[in-house]
Amino acid sequence: MKSMKATKGAKAAQTPSPAFRDLAPGIAGMALVGSSVTVSRSLVDAPLFAVQAVRYAAAALLLLALARAARVPVLRPRGREWLWLAGVAATGLVLFNVAVVRGVAHAEPAVIAVAVASVPILLGLIGPFLEGRRPSRQVLMAAPVVVAGAVLVEGTGRTDAAGVAWAALALACEAGFTLLAVPVLRRHGPWGVSVHAVWMGAVMLAGLAMCLEHPADLLELGAAQWAAAAYLAVLVTAVAFLLWYRTVAVVGSGRAGLLTGIAPLAAAGTGVLTGGGVPGPAVWLGLVVVIAGLAAGLRPPRRAAEPLPHREPASP
Repeated sequence: MKSMKATKGAKAAQTPSPAFRDLAPGIAGMALVGSSVTVSRSLVDAPLFAVQAVRYAAAALLLLALARAARVPVLRPRGREWLWLAGVAATGLVLFNVAVVRGVAHAEPAVIAVAVASVPILLGLIGPFLEGRRPSRQVLMAAPVVVAGAVLVEGTGRTDAAGVAWAALALACEAGFTLLAVPVLRRHGPWGVSVHAVWMGAVMLAGLAMCLEHPADLLELGAAQWAAAAYLAVLVTAVAFLLWYRTVAVVGSGRAGLLTGIAPLAAAGTGVLTGGGVPGPAVWLGLVVVIAGLAAGLRPPRRAAEPLPHREPASP
């Protein structure tokens, strides 16, 4: 009898908790996003909007093919859903890239990175209201810890007033990528939101490329640059988007937002693997702080978040 109980206990210990299974896709997605920092350096001299348009167009085709193979229906948007999905594309895919490119002209990259790393606070505050719930005190207390750890990893830098404004826009766009998807995730799911946001972003970026760049410059890209664009299209866009929205749909945007702290850790780790050298003490301290924040914010809550009185979830 005791041996049977011990066996059951061992099996239970080996079985991942539902919470971890729900968080694992978001963790993997953020790790892929963090790895894009090193990969994107190969595209510094490439036409920004044209390359991004190709990236998102390729990702859209890949997502459609995978959805068809998996027999997952991709529903046509209706009514205000077009606005929510276009907002995801415009903020998270288009304006975010503009803010980063323009921002680094006025501020050191670390300034933009630190601003973006602050997104867990916004997601923890605003996301639950869009989902018809009260913000979690546990998440709100853990979010600043995760942000502090990310700041230690990224470092700080010099900037001017314009750089601060661009950094703030990058933060708002990063938050919009998740928050604007919340009202349509219930009907469209991770597949639908990813497909529609990506093809809309590709169209917007193609328009900007036609107006502001010379798309013919794409013909001058080398093999390494096309390889980087392919990596971004397949892993950082198609795969990472699906993983991220899957976690947001299951655990909510507030808790999922804490996982964005993994991106700078992944960026630092990728830098080491690609010959960037061993991180300094501040990065290691930041790693510990981020992990502590994640452990505090993602542990199973003692009781479910209290619903808002007489409030229905936001719907398109």
